[in-house]
Amino acid sequence: MGAVSGPLLQWFEENRRLLPFRQEPSAYHIWISEIMLQQTRVSAALPYYERFVAELPDPAALAACEPDRLRKLWQGLGYYSRAANLQKAARIICEKYGGELPADYDALRALPGIGDYTAGAIASIAFGIPAPAVDGNVLRVFARLTNDDSDITRPAARRAVTRLVMQEMPADRPGPFNEALMELGALVCLPGGAPRCGACPLASICAGYAAGRAGTLPNRPPKPAKKTVQVTVALIVGPQGVLLERRGETGLLAGLWQPPAFEESSALTREELSVRLAALGIQVQWSGTLPQAKHVFTHRVWNLGGFWGQGQAKKLPENYVWADISALRREYSVPSAFSAYLEPEKLCEITGICP
Repeated sequence: MGAVSGPLLQWFEENRRLLPFRQEPSAYHIWISEIMLQQTRVSAALPYYERFVAELPDPAALAACEPDRLRKLWQGLGYYSRAANLQKAARIICEKYGGELPADYDALRALPGIGDYTAGAIASIAFGIPAPAVDGNVLRVFARLTNDDSDITRPAARRAVTRLVMQEMPADRPGPFNEALMELGALVCLPGGAPRCGACPLASICAGYAAGRAGTLPNRPPKPAKKTVQVTVALIVGPQGVLLERRGETGLLAGLWQPPAFEESSALTREELSVRLAALGIQVQWSGTLPQAKHVFTHRVWNLGGFWGQGQAKKLPENYVWADISALRREYSVPSAFSAYLEPEKLCEITGICP
């Protein structure tokens, strides 16, 4: 395949993005950024990252953060288990490592929410430890470089790429090398059959480019169809605000707040919804129909709809609250799946009740 590191590192020095976690590459900053960038584009994650580290500047602050506040800081990023694992890991870091991330790959790998890739990224970038950081970008780059049509979702393909990464990695610059591979995949060796081969510093040694196959690699099987779930939402307002329900502490969107909602194979009628709410001690005078909405998760799709109205309850069930509308944006962590109804502007538009 030829030498990769020389031209790649030179390209990286000249073309890398000036990202905030690269300006202050502490282990903590790298850790937070890498967790946020899982399943999230850099442009979308940056404002969250800057708010997060401003309020929680170190593992001790993260470990001590109230869970509701942590979820609020994470609101909009999705995959909320990432935030929960960050806090679990921060508490271990404070208890076991004196509040500093350990400069050891295996110790990093053992922390909640840190897998092979994230441990390798932290170890190499923050501590200069020669460790691989193989993510989807790196798998794609090497599949094209080697003209390899192996299924990159299989563990054997990842192991093969990991070996190649370690063969090419300069012992004195493991962090920049890993970052350069990630950056090449993010800016040039793009997914979806659209690599910018003319701008690639490795085009002259790329077997996939030479074979005219770069745009068709890597090989991965089609994703299975997502399960579709009907979610009937009850948007209920009263003198004390809007009625919210806290989801359970495990499972999808754990611990977040939402309007009362029922996930079924088919949508509930207004009458069926009234019966469900009455069983909880909540009486509603319906006023209108909610607009249809759709939210796509990794493995399922929610089709949302429902009704809104004025409600009351002598005693709210456990995990239900009346949320003051003016505090809704500030205090309650609401998943983006319900933004069509609970964003203050949408709530105002639907109900006429505005903060």
